[in-house]
Amino acid sequence: MVGTGVPYWDKLTPLVRELTRVFSNYNKNSVFLKKNLKETNNFFREIRQNYSNACASASTCGGGGSSHGSQLNCVSFPRDEEEYLNSIVGSVPYILVLGQDCPARYQLLNCLLGEKLLPLGAELGGACGPEGGTCKRRKLCFTHGRQTRLSLALPGQYELVHQLVAHCGRWDTVPRQDLEIQEECEDNAHRLAELEITLHHMLLQEAKIMVVPCAGVQTLTQALDDCLRDTIPITLYALSQDSVTQEQAASLLKIRELLPYPICYVRVSGPPQPGETASPEPGRPAERGALYKQLVSLGLLSSGAGNCSCGAPSQPHGSVLGESVDRLHRLLGPFARQVLIGQQVEAASRLNALHCLWLNLFINQAFDLQRDLQITPRRLEYTREKEGELFASLMAIANRKQEEMKDMIVETLSTMKEQLLEDAANLEFTDIIVTQNGEPVTSKDIKSCIQQIQELIVVQLNQAVATKLTSSVNYLRESCVGTLERCLSSLEKSNIDTSAHNVTSNHLKQILNAAYHVEVTFHSGSSVTRLVWEQIKQIIQRLTWVNPPAITPEWKRKVAQDAIESLSAAKLAKSICSQFRTRLNSSHDAFAASLRQLEERHTGRLERTEDLWLRVRKEHAPRLARLSLESCSLRDALLHGKPKLGRELGRGQYGVVYLCDSWGRRYPCALKSVVPPDDKHWNDLALEFHYTRSLPKHDRLVDLHGSVIDHTYGGGSSIAVLLIMERLHRDLYTGLKAGLSLKERLQVALDVVEGIRFLHSQGLVHRDIKLKNVLLDKQNRAKITDLGFCKPEAMMSGSIVGTPIHMAPELFTGKYDHSVDVYAFGILFWYLCTGSVKLPEAFEKCSSKDQLWNNVKRGSRPERLPSFDEECWQLMEACWNGDPSQRPLLGIVQPSLQSIMVRLCDGSDLKSGSLEDSN
Repeated sequence: MVGTGVPYWDKLTPLVRELTRVFSNYNKNSVFLKKNLKETNNFFREIRQNYSNACASASTCGGGGSSHGSQLNCVSFPRDEEEYLNSIVGSVPYILVLGQDCPARYQLLNCLLGEKLLPLGAELGGACGPEGGTCKRRKLCFTHGRQTRLSLALPGQYELVHQLVAHCGRWDTVPRQDLEIQEECEDNAHRLAELEITLHHMLLQEAKIMVVPCAGVQTLTQALDDCLRDTIPITLYALSQDSVTQEQAASLLKIRELLPYPICYVRVSGPPQPGETASPEPGRPAERGALYKQLVSLGLLSSGAGNCSCGAPSQPHGSVLGESVDRLHRLLGPFARQVLIGQQVEAASRLNALHCLWLNLFINQAFDLQRDLQITPRRLEYTREKEGELFASLMAIANRKQEEMKDMIVETLSTMKEQLLEDAANLEFTDIIVTQNGEPVTSKDIKSCIQQIQELIVVQLNQAVATKLTSSVNYLRESCVGTLERCLSSLEKSNIDTSAHNVTSNHLKQILNAAYHVEVTFHSGSSVTRLVWEQIKQIIQRLTWVNPPAITPEWKRKVAQDAIESLSAAKLAKSICSQFRTRLNSSHDAFAASLRQLEERHTGRLERTEDLWLRVRKEHAPRLARLSLESCSLRDALLHGKPKLGRELGRGQYGVVYLCDSWGRRYPCALKSVVPPDDKHWNDLALEFHYTRSLPKHDRLVDLHGSVIDHTYGGGSSIAVLLIMERLHRDLYTGLKAGLSLKERLQVALDVVEGIRFLHSQGLVHRDIKLKNVLLDKQNRAKITDLGFCKPEAMMSGSIVGTPIHMAPELFTGKYDHSVDVYAFGILFWYLCTGSVKLPEAFEKCSSKDQLWNNVKRGSRPERLPSFDEECWQLMEACWNGDPSQRPLLGIVQPSLQSIMVRLCDGSDLKSGSLEDSN
C-alpha cells in the first residue's frame, strides 16, 4: 500500500487543490464546448438535408429549384475549421512530466500528488541523463481508480500478465524493480510496456499524469510523439541542478521544437542560488538566478517570464520558470489555466465566428426573402399597368394615323411616280421574249408583262410606306418598351422554373417584337399586298384591245401610269391601320395570357418563399443565435471569469440589473441577469445579443461588454444569462424627476435621435424607445439601452411589443417598419418638453391597457401645454402622426432639433461644444 507521506508533502496540498480546480473547470467547459459543437453540426446537417430535399422535390415536380434554398445548402463547417474543432474537443488534458533525470522527474511527481509515491535518492540508484546512461526506467502513467493498483500495459492496447514486486507485499514507494526494465528481459512487449499506477486521488479524477521514460528506453522524439496524440499536455520540466549541461540544453531545445505548447520549468531541489532572495518582500519580485538567465540565453524563456496569468501567453511559447517548490502552487495553477484556457478560447472563438458568419447569412437571407415577397407582386402589377398603357397608346396611334397614312401614301406615290414610270419603261421582262421592234405577242405574254410591272410598283411602294410608318412610332422602343422589357426580365430571372423561364422569355420577346417594335413590311401575302393586287386586277379587266399591243417603253409606261392612278390611298390606309389594330389585339391577348401564366408560377414560388422566410426568421436564425450566444458566453467566461453581482439597481419585465464593479478590465459595469422562461425568450435574447454585439461601438448606445451563462443560478435550479454592459449615472426617468435644464433636455433629444438614426442605419428597429431605456452619464448626455425588442425589419414577426404609451397605432396591426421609433420619439419628446414624468392627461384617464390602446388607435395623443414652443409642438405632432408615411425622417428631425436648440438656448454655450458633440 502507498504510505501517507511525511509532513513535508502536506504543505503542498494547495497545489493539488489548485490543479484539481483548473482541470475540473476545463472539463466542465469541455462539456459545454462539445455539446455546442455537436448541436452546431446537427443544425448544419439538418439545414443541408432539408433544403437539398426541398430543391430536389421542387425540381421533380417541375417547380424548379429555389435560389434562396440553394444558398442554404452551403451552410457547413469549412473542412479545416471542423478538423481543428474536433481535434480540440476530442483532446484529453493531462500532465506530462519531463526532467533532467529520473530523480528530478520523480520528485516533481511526488510534489504534484502531495505524497512520496516514487523512490528518490539512494532508493532509486542508477545514473540518468538526457542520453539515458545506465538508467532504463519505464514510462509511467498515473490514472484514477477506487483501489491502488499497479500493472504493465502496452499503451492504448492491453494489460500484460506479469508478476510485479509491488504485488508481493506492502510498499510505501513504488518498488524500484517495477520501475526498471531488466537487462535480461528479452520480451519486446514487456520492454515497451508502461507502468500504469491507479490511485484514488483527487487530482487524478480530473487528469492523467505521464512521466516520460529514460532516453535508453525510448527516444525523446518517440516519447513525445506517443504523448501528443489526441491530448493537450501541461508540460513540466523538472530541474534538480542550478544549471543545465550542453547535452541537456540540446535536449531542451529539441523539446521546444517538438512541443506546440508552453513549458513550465520547475527547480525541484537545491538551496537558493547566489544573488537570489528566497522570500522577497511583499510587492517586490525576487532577483533572477543563474538558471533563469541560462534559460533566457537559450531562448527557452522570455526576459519577463516567471509569473503566469490566464491571459495571453508570454513569448516564446509562454513558458515560465518556478524557482521554488514551496510556491509551486502559485505558478502551476495559472500556468495550467493559461495552456488549457488558451486552447478552449481559440476553439470557442472559431466556433462563434462561424456562428456569426452563418447567422448573418440567415439575416441577410431574410432581407432578400422579404424584399422578394414585397417587390414581385409590385413588379407584376407594374408590368400589367405599363403594358395596358402601351397597348392603349398604340391603339390610339392606329386610330389617329389613318388620315395621316392616307396623306403619306398620296405623297409617297406623288413623289415616286416619275421614278416608278421610268423604272417600268426600262423594265426587262423575265421568261418573255420581246422582239426589238416590239411586234405584238400573245395575250398570255401581255398578262405576264402587266403582272411584272405591277410587282415592281408594289415592292417599291411597300418599302417606302413601311419606312415612314416605322419611323413614326419608333420612339416607343425606348420610352415604353425598354422599361417594360427590363421589368419582365427581372420577373423571369426570379422565376424558379428554369425551363419555363426560357419559353416565357422568348414568347414575351416575340410579342414585343411583333406588337411594339412595329417593323412594318408588306411581305408577299399580307393583307395590304392583297389589296393592291386586287386594285390592279381591276385595271387589267378594264384594259381591252382587239389585237395584242406592241411591247414598247411607251406601252409599259402607260400600264404603270394606269395602275398608279387606279390605286386608292384611302383604302390602303384603312387596310394598314386595320391590320395594325388586329396585330395589336392579338399580341395584347397573348401578352396577357403569358403574364397570367408567369404570375401563377410566381404565386407558387412566393408561397414557398414566404414559408422559407418564416422558417429562417422563427426557426433557423433563433436556433443558430442561441448556439452563438453559448459559444460567445463560453469564450467570455474563459477569458474574464464569472462576474460578481453587486447590489440590485433595478428590475424589469425580463431581468434584474445589478451593480458590477469590474469585469474584463472594464469598470464600472452593470450586469443584467435574465432567466429565460422558455425557448421563445431564449431565442429573443440570443438574437438581441447578436444584434447588439455585432453593432459597431457608438457614443449614443450603451456598450455591451460581453455575456456569461450561469448554469448555477439560483442554486442550480435555473440557467441565467448575465449580460455585462457599460454602467451610466441614471436613466432619463430619474433625471427628469431630479430636474434637467431646457438645454440639457434638448441635448438629450438630439442624442436619442442620433442613437436611433445609427440603429436604423444598421438595419435595426428599436421598438421600445422610452424614458427608462435612455440612460444619462454624469454630464447628462444620453445613450440608448435595452435592445431587447431591437430587430432588423426583415426579422420582425409582427408581434405586438413595446411600452403602451409609446406604441404607434400600426404596431397593433402587426405590419410596421422603422417609423414606429419616430412615433415613440415624439412621445418621448413630449416628456422632454414638459420636463416632468407625469403621464399625459389623455393617457392618465385610461383605466386599462386595452382602453389606452383603443384610444391611441382612434387618434388620442398627449395634450399641448401652454409652456410648449410652437416649433417643438409641431415637431412632436409630426412624429406621432397616425399615418407612418407622413412622419418625418430622422434626418429631418435632427436639424430641426438643432435649430430649436440654437433659438431657445444660449448660442455661445452651443459654440463651446455641446451641440457639436451631438453630431
